[in-house]
Amino acid sequence: QVQLVESGGGLVQAGDSLRLSCAASGRTNSRYPVAWFRQAPGERQEFVGAISGNGDSTSYGDSVKGRTTISRDNAKDNVSLQINSLKPEDTAVYYCATTAWRSLTYYTANPGDYDFWGKGTQVTVSS
Repeated sequence: QVQLVESGGGLVQAGDSLRLSCAASGRTNSRYPVAWFRQAPGERQEFVGAISGNGDSTSYGDSVKGRTTISRDNAKDNVSLQINSLKPEDTAVYYCATTAWRSLTYYTANPGDYDFWGKGTQVTVSS
């Protein structure tokens, strides 16, 4: 069974940067797409970004595009999410997810395509 554990969340101020990590266990995750989603209280789940299995391709949600970077270290089975210039509206629980299907080049922004999810890490941005 694949397990994902997010870390790196916390309370930060507007304008700060934060780096979240997603560690995978239970299999070698290097050939599987990984995505980040977030959900604020009372809001719908939102796509933050995704990275292909080989790390060569990334995609970002509109609300974070231009200030967010996803990267992966396949040797460590770890995917990172760096968000800069944080805003109060970035406050949410951030989840990483991965698929049961293997692809070096493909990724998706559809949460229904992801089979394994972490429990999330809280990010709170104060104004």
